[in-house]
Amino acid sequence: MKSNLLPLPHSVDLETKAVLKQLSASHRALAELKGIASTIPNEQILISTLTIEEAKDSSIIENIVTTYDELFRAEDLGADKISEATKEVRSYATALRYGFDEVKAKKIITNKLIQKMQEILVMNNAGFRKQVGTVLKNAATQAVIYTPPQHPEEILELMANLERYINDDDIQDIDPLIKMAIIHHQFESIHPFYDGNGRTGRIINVLYLVSKDLLDLPILYLSRYIVSTKNAYYRYLQEVREIGNWESYVLYMLKGIEQTSRDTIAIILKIRDLMQQYKQGIRTQLPKIYSQDLLNNLFKHPYTKAEFLEQELLVSRLTATKYLKQLAAKGFLHEVQIGRNIYFMNIPLLQLFTTSESIERSLAKYL
Repeated sequence: MKSNLLPLPHSVDLETKAVLKQLSASHRALAELKGIASTIPNEQILISTLTIEEAKDSSIIENIVTTYDELFRAEDLGADKISEATKEVRSYATALRYGFDEVKAKKIITNKLIQKMQEILVMNNAGFRKQVGTVLKNAATQAVIYTPPQHPEEILELMANLERYINDDDIQDIDPLIKMAIIHHQFESIHPFYDGNGRTGRIINVLYLVSKDLLDLPILYLSRYIVSTKNAYYRYLQEVREIGNWESYVLYMLKGIEQTSRDTIAIILKIRDLMQQYKQGIRTQLPKIYSQDLLNNLFKHPYTKAEFLEQELLVSRLTATKYLKQLAAKGFLHEVQIGRNIYFMNIPLLQLFTTSESIERSLAKYL
């Protein structure tokens, strides 16, 4: 027996007056974000920091909780030294970066790519669901609220249809931001995997914007918006399934794009201002060691170490260590020992993503 989920496109007028009004505001904010992001001299600075922020927020929705402190340190710590939650969040960041590289190169989102990202995300290769029995339940009452397609053949058919819809604009003449909302709802309703559907779906959102050249970098993440409005998110998803309330759902997603764009712009401007302060300060106080590559390193790696400078500045271990020690002596970095390794923390950068109290707690562990 087939489910009630229909293939795309749906014969519903989604470009209502309210949607079109919000669409204009969402596009303006997104375009501003794209422009502001281009003012950061090295794209890896934003990819490294904002990807971690998204991975953390997206995983919170699935009750996978870790800290920024551990996430940034996990870049270098061995797998046996970080928590399972941190491993899962790091896997999300890896899947997102893998997907970005593929979409940036090919400008398409295929089922092969979706499956590979989910494989990286959940660290297994089970692929699309092959067994019946998957249902979505209310977390509090355990009541079944939605039964996605059950049979492997139907899942394959719907995912093949979704792949065509994502990549062929001739199927439906509609604004890409509305189309992104439709794609997200369809993917979450197909629920093609045993695990990781929500996180994979949220990665697809930003990659779709990149594929349509609405963003150059994967830096528009709706996860924090969804975390703060979680009940509304699930209600709107379900109202589309039960009563066809597309307008409220699409408006919710479009407002999320606008709000998240503006929040991300604010973070990027703070990063840019902080980089300028460091640039001027290092040039003034340590002119002999200043370079743009050094500055980039300090902002790509909130926790940096001599090995990073060796690799990125092409200097010796002795020179890299000397640079970091001088930066710490002048207050640009804070030196800490974690296990056998010496790290240098860019505390002002870390404080853009977390609270002063959590930074102090982190430091207390090493002082």
